Amino acid sequence: MKIIKRSGSEEMFDASKIVAAVSKANESVIDYEKVDEEQIKKIAQSVEVACENMKRSASVEEIQDMVENQLMNQRAFNVARNYITYRYKRALVRKSNSTDERILSLIECNNEEVKQENSNKNPTVSSVQRDYMAGEVSKDITKRFLLPEDIVEAHEKGIIHFHDSDYFAQHMHNCCLVNLEDMLQNGTAISETMIEKPKSFSTACNIATQAIAQIASSQYGGQSISLAHLAPFVEVSRQKFRRRVREEFESAGLELDDEKINKIVELRVKEEINRGVQMIQYQVITLMTTNGQAPFVTVFMYLDEAPEGQTRDDLAAITEEMLRQRIKGVKNENGVYITPAFPKLIYVLEEDNIHEDSKYWYLTQLAAECTAKRMVPDYISEKKMKELKVDKNGNGNCYTCMGCRSFLTPYVDPETNKPKYYGRFNQGVVTINLVDVACSSEGDEEKFWKILDERLQLCYRALMCRHKRLIGTPSDVAPILWQNGALSRLKPGEPIDKLLFGGYSTISLGYAGLCECTRYMKGVSHTDPQGTPFALKVMHKLNDACAEWKAKENIDFSLYGTPLESTTYKFAKCLQKRFGVIEGVTDKNYITNSYHVHVTEEINAFDKLKFESQFQELSPGGAISYVEVPNMQDNIEAVISVMQYIYENIMYAELNTKSDFCQKCGYTGEIQIVEEENSGKLVWECPNCGNRDQSKMNVARRTCGYIGTQFWNQGRTQEIKERVLHL
Repeated sequence: MKIIKRSGSEEMFDASKIVAAVSKANESVIDYEKVDEEQIKKIAQSVEVACENMKRSASVEEIQDMVENQLMNQRAFNVARNYITYRYKRALVRKSNSTDERILSLIECNNEEVKQENSNKNPTVSSVQRDYMAGEVSKDITKRFLLPEDIVEAHEKGIIHFHDSDYFAQHMHNCCLVNLEDMLQNGTAISETMIEKPKSFSTACNIATQAIAQIASSQYGGQSISLAHLAPFVEVSRQKFRRRVREEFESAGLELDDEKINKIVELRVKEEINRGVQMIQYQVITLMTTNGQAPFVTVFMYLDEAPEGQTRDDLAAITEEMLRQRIKGVKNENGVYITPAFPKLIYVLEEDNIHEDSKYWYLTQLAAECTAKRMVPDYISEKKMKELKVDKNGNGNCYTCMGCRSFLTPYVDPETNKPKYYGRFNQGVVTINLVDVACSSEGDEEKFWKILDERLQLCYRALMCRHKRLIGTPSDVAPILWQNGALSRLKPGEPIDKLLFGGYSTISLGYAGLCECTRYMKGVSHTDPQGTPFALKVMHKLNDACAEWKAKENIDFSLYGTPLESTTYKFAKCLQKRFGVIEGVTDKNYITNSYHVHVTEEINAFDKLKFESQFQELSPGGAISYVEVPNMQDNIEAVISVMQYIYENIMYAELNTKSDFCQKCGYTGEIQIVEEENSGKLVWECPNCGNRDQSKMNVARRTCGYIGTQFWNQGRTQEIKERVLHL
């Protein structure tokens, strides 16, 4: 059995250390207040059993809490008091150098918390270590100087989560929709080098990937680009090829046959599209941003975003090539085709592609094949989105999310009176732990709403800290964003303030654990008719708070279904520490993302999507629903049935399948999660050869909208293990 030290590194549990610590405290009291050796051994044994029952690695702090409780149970109050005093004195010493210790553990690659914090960052890589080291310093500065003490305390207790505190010291925002159209059509600058309007499709793709890397290094969240912004450059290439082919015919003394010339031109256009798409796929995968990871980028494929005619047909051709190349996958170091994490793909389901007699039905069939093999694309229903995203002019809009699930609010540009989405961004996120609200209320509903109000005020103040941190930020901090078209064309030295108000950007109130919250308050899941009204009432309450704050501050606060990754484990540990193990509520090492049906709950795919659609509607700041499916490569018809159901019933959804590879034996299929015999730790194992070396396997799982490939902490691993199939 292992424990996690304060530095984040792991070591084996050693009961003798508990015996030694209690013995020291025991020596500090007078004889008649002391406990005997048998009692001390019993305390150590009880703590050991409690740690084993946790089914995860306990932290040093949790173990010391258990020791205190055991001393109290033995009625050794003075011993307990001296033990607590000793802990406090040691904490004061550690406070002065805890950041140093964590940084040293990062450099030595033995910080287990960090190793499993982000499933797309490899902590052994120098650039990742550098980013984490800077993050530790930023967190320290944030806690000690930049945030109010009660917000820091609430964050550390898991009452709320102040996202991305490792970047808060800098004036950085969360995620964005890149205005690639502006950058390509009007030129841009990258690393102080002027980039003019590209003269071919492949050049446009190259510029796009360079911009993506720069943008990723200037913010900490995801970004999205649209293929529709690249589509016009196919015609630029086409005209260039036509001129060249005519010149070649003339040079060869051949008759200028327009039909033959056009056939040759279209062959070259197809090759150009192939090169350009390949460039996007491989550049995004191999590019490394300053924080040591591939850019978190989403590629949006929406046919109706391009004007009808040649440009839309060219967009369809780019989309087709993007899907075909993703189906093929990318080669790993052993030359085996595997599933890449990025770019994430989103395919819009619309009237032109959703029915068998639709013009672009062939693309939908290809998308289904791609999903079955590579887990992407995800799907947006144009029909449902236009019902939900209505602007002030009464028009429904369809547009991509910023990264994995964060959606902008509808916005009409006051200068043009037209909808605007590209060039906008999200300021940041603070998440409320709904399970903690419920447990704190002890099941008293009147008390629940009172505590929820108090916690929402805490979130509001934390969100305003995020907003105020961006106020006064000069455009010079990230020229590609604020001066060169990715988000704006501000002047050098001009502050970004005007982009923070009036709905141009959003700021997100996240929420987590609606399922467990409802189960605690009502005794049933939120899918149960007895629980659903309460869950919906909670959602309306959160939306009402956002509306109130928006009216007060002229900032677009928006409710966001938080994609917990490592935080799901943090929240679970904090809940167990504060409230103990409560069946169906705190008895897992994870809590449920946003409004999702619990991963262990038996429900079919169609019922799940239909049920969750009502909650997705109440998460205007972002949300995604998924269905867990087995290998569907031989059942594309079933995938298409789910896609057609998505089109009619829910705005944004995805299908989760498995796509793994064992480098030791060559097995392809599903790498399984098993419990390690000695420690009880969950580990990944090849079902064919028994390989448990994570460095010798390629595992891809979707955890938060994005596909992760660098493995996960114990809480998230347990959640993945316990997922039931919906189809």
